[in-house]
Amino acid sequence: MCCGFFAQNIYAQYPSTKIKDKHQAYTDSLKQVKYDNVFPIWGQKAYQKGFDIPYPTGVMVNYVYIKQGLIIDNMRLGLQTDNIDLPLTGVDFIEFGDNYSTASTVMVRPDVWVLPFLNVYGLFGTGNSKTEVNLKFPIELKSVVEQNVRTSGIGMTAAGGIGPVWLAIDGNITWNKPELLDEAVKVKTFGIRLGQNFVNKSRPDRNFGVWAGAMSVSLGSNTVGELKLNEALPPETWERADQIVATYDDWYNNTATVGQKIIADQTIGPIVEAIGAADGESIIRYGLDKSTKQKWNGIIGAQYQHNKNWMFRTEAGVVGDRKSFLLSVNWRFLL
Repeated sequence: MCCGFFAQNIYAQYPSTKIKDKHQAYTDSLKQVKYDNVFPIWGQKAYQKGFDIPYPTGVMVNYVYIKQGLIIDNMRLGLQTDNIDLPLTGVDFIEFGDNYSTASTVMVRPDVWVLPFLNVYGLFGTGNSKTEVNLKFPIELKSVVEQNVRTSGIGMTAAGGIGPVWLAIDGNITWNKPELLDEAVKVKTFGIRLGQNFVNKSRPDRNFGVWAGAMSVSLGSNTVGELKLNEALPPETWERADQIVATYDDWYNNTATVGQKIIADQTIGPIVEAIGAADGESIIRYGLDKSTKQKWNGIIGAQYQHNKNWMFRTEAGVVGDRKSFLLSVNWRFLL
């Protein structure tokens, strides 16, 4: 799955009066400028106070890689073959091992600073995702599904600073549509970052910034879809089909309760039979509720601003279950 991770743009909107002679001259020149752009609102007041605000509009292009653990609940299964048509049925005795979602996405992010401290942006992206689900009971079975994903969303960033130190708070909502799911997955992302900019001594519009912070991700829980068995199961599954069938039969005949057998006859049993018959064209139906293994993770990042038109940044999730990496280029301009 994909989402709008690291979507925000970070600026230290500091008064350059804090940074020696050349920066003092730069600040004084800002106070004399007539700010005639529509956005940000109150831009003229920011200049009058000596704040060097960014150009109001921009386009950012992000490449994002992310891997995170998943928790799966409320599993439902069904199957369609040439001979049977089983609807989704809840299976409450399934036990899972470690499950993962990995995604690579290219995201385009147009934005505008509506106020000197408030940025509004859109998110539009495409990429691919891989979801690995490991079933441990009553049989050991791994499902690996790879698919293309389209993403769209909206978000806001509030940012401000005192001297070179700044704080940014960001939130966005994205709708991520994997090609094999019936509906898009809604993802809510919230991040907070605290950082510092180091301004070039001879170029007040050029700086390098570093930051640390935390990010949380909330997934839309309900997922429903269907796909062929040979799309859901890796090749090694078919190589050990006899073992899978034997394990299932042993559980069914010796351990399963009457209630479990009734459910299994409508869910796992027909799927195991299709695996044993090497019927990869059978269509498995699935529904589940999912959440991230850890909602919060720690992040660190850095940005180089070459001038008020061009910025380059990177960010990584390094603390917690969620691991991530970002590369980004941002072009800003006056309308």
